[in-house]
Amino acid sequence: MGSLYKNPGDNRNEIILADVRHTAVLIGDSQSQPDGSWPRAALGSIGYKVYTVGRGGTGFVAATSEAGNYIDALQRGDWVLPYGAPPLIVLQGGGNDAARQASDEQISSNANRLISALRKRYPLAKIAIIGTLAKGANAGGGRRTEVDTLLGTVAAKAGATFFSVGDWITKYRVEGDLVDGVHLNAAGHAKLGAVLGADMAAAGLRLAPDNAD
Repeated sequence: MGSLYKNPGDNRNEIILADVRHTAVLIGDSQSQPDGSWPRAALGSIGYKVYTVGRGGTGFVAATSEAGNYIDALQRGDWVLPYGAPPLIVLQGGGNDAARQASDEQISSNANRLISALRKRYPLAKIAIIGTLAKGANAGGGRRTEVDTLLGTVAAKAGATFFSVGDWITKYRVEGDLVDGVHLNAAGHAKLGAVLGADMAAAGLRLAPDNAD
């Protein structure tokens, strides 16, 4: 993928990517992790290579015994992030926060801290947030849909581009593509990846022509 570099500015290991100017950094949970995941597919469709960090079971507040939540992982240096100036940083999550009943205040506070830290580290990058995949408020979305709405408020206040996905399971009829009520099979990832990619392009996030080879 690339070689490690000890950044003297913060004494953290970073990875040198030959094509960092073509790369979107995706921070996410198990929705983002599989090859061909819907967030990865969406970013690929609008011209980016994708560098992914994060782990299943984590979120803005949620952590596991192996991995901290997003802001803790960033501050501790658990993730090896790219050196240089990637053009786009995408945050995806909230599902594990919903499952663990993290409060609105906890989620908002940690999300804002994460955004601030990422802007300090990558001042030239655009930041986008993908909300929490759910069935919708009137279809049993519950806390997942509430967290999606909350993240939209956080994004608006922070000036980040937001993609609400809190009703997409129902809206785009992918219930039959869920393998466990929450995670998608390959067909479901492909369907929602196409939708999200179109939405990202419409929001002006397509890799700029002067950046593309």
